[in-house]
Amino acid sequence: DGLTGENLVELLEMRLDALVVRAGFARTTAQARQMVVHRHIMVEGQTVDRPSFRVKPGQLIHVKPKSEGMEPFQVAALGGHAEVLPPVPGYLEVELDKLQARLVRRPKRAEVPVTCDVQLVVEYYAAR
Repeated sequence: DGLTGENLVELLEMRLDALVVRAGFARTTAQARQMVVHRHIMVEGQTVDRPSFRVKPGQLIHVKPKSEGMEPFQVAALGGHAEVLPPVPGYLEVELDKLQARLVRRPKRAEVPVTCDVQLVVEYYAAR
């Protein structure tokens, strides 16, 4: 049913790599994944190196203090990715100058800027 697809998109959007992009810390998902794997991103003060880590509502995502001076993060802190990214969604509170963001609630499907027919994806996996 349609709810399965909506849940899938909402859960994917709560991944750390997705939220690093939505917050404006990275220009692309690939860059966000690299930032996470290279241990530059923290959740609630703990280094997380898994791009698939699921962030829970209320948790704070931030750049490791030692990494804040690196060029990609300086560009991000100045809003350098704003022209290539959609506006920050309502489920995220972002303080770009501090390189931190908080997931305030679970995303709703309509807020997720992903263009794909989710129902086709659900049907594909349901047939397996």
